Amino acid sequence: MKNYIKADPWNIIEEGFNPQLNKISESIFSLGNGRMGQRANFEEQYSGPALQGNYIGGVYYPDKTRVGWWKNGYPNKIDKVINATSWIGIDIEIDGEVLDLAHCEVEDFKRILNMREGYLERRFTARLKNGKCIRVQALRFCSIADDEIGAIRYCLWPLNFEGTLKITVYLNGNVYNQDSNYGEKFWEPGVTEVSDEGMYLFNRTKKTGFEVCTGSNFLIRKNEKQIRIDLEDICDQDYVGQRFFVEVKKNQPLSIDKISVQLSSLNHPGGQLMQCARQSLGQAMHKGFDQLKQAQAVAWAKKWEESDILIEGDASAQQAIRFNIFQLYQTYTGKDDRLNIGPKGFTGEKYAGATFWDTEAYCLPFYLATAEKQVSRNLLLYRYKQLDKAIENATLLGFGDGAALYPMVTMDGSECHNEWEITFEEIHRNGAIAFAIYNYVRYTDDRSYLADYGLEVLIAIARFWKQRVNWSGAKQQYVMLGVTGPNEYENNVDNNWYTSKMAVWCLRYAREAAKQVSRASPGKYKDLLQRVHFKEEEFEAWAAICSNMYLPYEPSMGIFLQQDGYLDKQQRLVTDLPAQDRPLNQNWSWDRILRSCFIKQADVLQGLYYFEEEFDLETLKRNFDFYEPRTVHESSLSPCIHSILASRLKDKTRAYEFYLRTARLDLDDYNNDTEDGLHITSMAGTWMSIVEGFAGMRVINDKLNFDPLLPEGWTSFSFRVQYRECILLFKIATAEITIENKGHKGIDLKIREKDRHIPGNKVVQLDQD
Repeated sequence: MKNYIKADPWNIIEEGFNPQLNKISESIFSLGNGRMGQRANFEEQYSGPALQGNYIGGVYYPDKTRVGWWKNGYPNKIDKVINATSWIGIDIEIDGEVLDLAHCEVEDFKRILNMREGYLERRFTARLKNGKCIRVQALRFCSIADDEIGAIRYCLWPLNFEGTLKITVYLNGNVYNQDSNYGEKFWEPGVTEVSDEGMYLFNRTKKTGFEVCTGSNFLIRKNEKQIRIDLEDICDQDYVGQRFFVEVKKNQPLSIDKISVQLSSLNHPGGQLMQCARQSLGQAMHKGFDQLKQAQAVAWAKKWEESDILIEGDASAQQAIRFNIFQLYQTYTGKDDRLNIGPKGFTGEKYAGATFWDTEAYCLPFYLATAEKQVSRNLLLYRYKQLDKAIENATLLGFGDGAALYPMVTMDGSECHNEWEITFEEIHRNGAIAFAIYNYVRYTDDRSYLADYGLEVLIAIARFWKQRVNWSGAKQQYVMLGVTGPNEYENNVDNNWYTSKMAVWCLRYAREAAKQVSRASPGKYKDLLQRVHFKEEEFEAWAAICSNMYLPYEPSMGIFLQQDGYLDKQQRLVTDLPAQDRPLNQNWSWDRILRSCFIKQADVLQGLYYFEEEFDLETLKRNFDFYEPRTVHESSLSPCIHSILASRLKDKTRAYEFYLRTARLDLDDYNNDTEDGLHITSMAGTWMSIVEGFAGMRVINDKLNFDPLLPEGWTSFSFRVQYRECILLFKIATAEITIENKGHKGIDLKIREKDRHIPGNKVVQLDQD
């Protein structure tokens, strides 16, 4: 665990330069706008430890799979978000010596991520080997007001010399992925162009044929006045730039405003990409850095109005929740239903930038409550549009009759994960997608979604579960063999309780949804049944499975068994583990992990979180007290679920402990892996830990319910939720709960099991007791 980020409510601050922490900071200080993202690499040349990364949403490459032992059904590719042309480059040379923080003395280094206005600022003083000292201040952002624009203001001051600086402003397309399985470059050789209107680099991906045009232009100010200067054009196959020499004087500033655009063939006609880039760059340059930065501040102010959480009395917790919300909106804005949310977002290459079940299980609740309905709808439409591929995936594994198995990892709907215990067996991901449909409909009351899209997905998923179970003569029940649950430290187990429970729920919900659609939209219902060749007799088979499904249970302990044989393992607690053994996945062999009782993340407890209404508090407590002490939380998705359940149990200590762990997972590098990129999808769990955990928000019987819990040390916390047509502001304080209804229409809520009516445009205060 690291602890070098300074506590501040609106800023992420690093003071002092430590090259060994640089890759971690590159992740933490990343920028994005939902369309593209840039790690916090330096503008000037840097030869120290770094992971160069600029990524564009929806642009990917099918890297060749690497497996030691090929099995039928393996995907032969792993689709990856790919490192794209670097638009940030500004090289500085002073009397023949390149400014490189790896080879000079660095003083007064400070990096600030301004979350309120959405920009990164970096300051430092460098003493070069030739004795020259220079001070630098660099500010940049990826615009969410115009999500194809990135802008930089790079200012420098000579501190102890006068002379000539050699400066090169450039675009570099000679990039590669560090996670390339065979060291392959994913881009075809580029086409470069440079003129007074700017520099441009056009690339096309191999195989997938995505086209990207990056354009950049800049202006120079000396002593705050814009100057014109002779430029030397540089054009190479994958590199385009402009070099100039400029005379500088001691303590007099020189600044470069560099504005770039990145356009892809996803959003522009391929043959017109260069022309569109010229037009976009010209418009951006006309606005200028200051106007673009102001638009960025206004756009972020709107985001914070919709989603901010205010915590009083705990600076560390306050900083953390805003950091998580900030990174979520940098990753996904919901404008484009072709895009989704990778576990690392735009902050690194790990997990390939692809879509996992994390989106439906963790991210959807955040967007449901903080953004307009279309944002969450687009997350569901992403999966609906890939239903044909999900059916194809199931067919490749031997399923038929329209059964769908959504991929564990995907860019375009096809499976691109190549570990058999995940690809073939971690099938609970199907359930997360079905539950997301249920979650969306119950929260938004958008019943039309079921008729137009949702029911078709639910039927295909239910058909998969029907074929995936089999009848056990020995048990005289249906069983689910050879699966991997959410706990990936158990592979190829029989009757994982969570997976089987989820299958039963999916079958029941698909039948219930069909009834709803048949009543509300009989014409659409009839058309759908004809299109998918569905006969209502299938409902009977589903009902038989639901009534006779084997769900492992240990009556003597009153707990649901994670899977058959779990209690045969040597039962140890995490507190028994030596500190040097943690994390297990970096210190133990895989064989040792699989034979142990230790749990990577919430498994049984994930099911209790989803289906909480079915279980009393005593059942929840027994299972929580048994499984949590055996859980190592080596998945970023684990602490938030435990925090929510601990809040439900009124266990303030553990609820807060797990909140802080999920909230500061990356800021403090809990699992020694932040340098690979941030854990974007688990960041939504931070929001869940507060709103569903401490505030106890649930939708039960079409009504919002709250059961607040104020963590020790917090004076209060406040948040905003959008529910159907209402916008509600909550403040949970020591003595009272304040609810403001920002809409014209009144709303009925339940607060601690008591019915409350909140009139439109009114503020209501309730005593905590």
